[in-house]
Amino acid sequence: MTQMSSSERMGEAVQRARRHWEASRRAAATEVTATPVSRPFTIAISRQAGAQGPAIARAVGERLGWHVYDRELLQLVADEMGLRRKLLESVDEKHVSWVRECLESLTTTPPVTENAYARHLFEMLFSLATHGECVIVGRGAAVVLPAETTLRVRLMGPRPERIQAIQQRFGISQEEAAAWVEKTDAERERFVKDHLGKDPGDPSHYDLVLNSSRFSTTECAELIIEALHRLQVRVRSDALLPGGQPGRR
Repeated sequence: MTQMSSSERMGEAVQRARRHWEASRRAAATEVTATPVSRPFTIAISRQAGAQGPAIARAVGERLGWHVYDRELLQLVADEMGLRRKLLESVDEKHVSWVRECLESLTTTPPVTENAYARHLFEMLFSLATHGECVIVGRGAAVVLPAETTLRVRLMGPRPERIQAIQQRFGISQEEAAAWVEKTDAERERFVKDHLGKDPGDPSHYDLVLNSSRFSTTECAELIIEALHRLQVRVRSDALLPGGQPGRR
């Protein structure tokens, strides 16, 4: 059997994501609202650079049978906005010269602003979270989605361990890995602060903060799933109380 190229795998992943998203939208159109029901949960993962966010998210998704939105989320936003994925990759969680990027990358598409991109991104995050049962990595999801139906996770770790992880991941030198970690963390923090006015490093934004250097990918996934199940039980229990009021803790 011929192995798929990375672009083919990406295309297949995007198609799966699109099918999941479109199915959710169709379900919303036919949803009966007469009887209130509890919304399904979403897992939103914020991560420091090199904290194994994508790998842990995939492990969680595989165990739950949920779709994982990471890089392919960019493609969905690109399709919605009629933009090239290359341009969106240069914008995601970063500051760029939009005028220069649009002039260089797009010749027929009207210029777009970073705020327009952020608006489309957050609209898509809320659309996905409305139907739940997915894992979203980064993009400010953990600090923007409603706490009532979101398990908000922060993955972090000591800088030396994260640098080492990036060295191994990309096959680069320690100096290059250190520069990548510093730059990526700064860009992600700036994106969330500028568009959401929140500090992604503030632990009060999260339900679970994990030092991923202390646990394996499998162990991190198991801890996240255990936290999800406990939170789901708590929310269902609260919903059964008279008046829907939370019980005493």
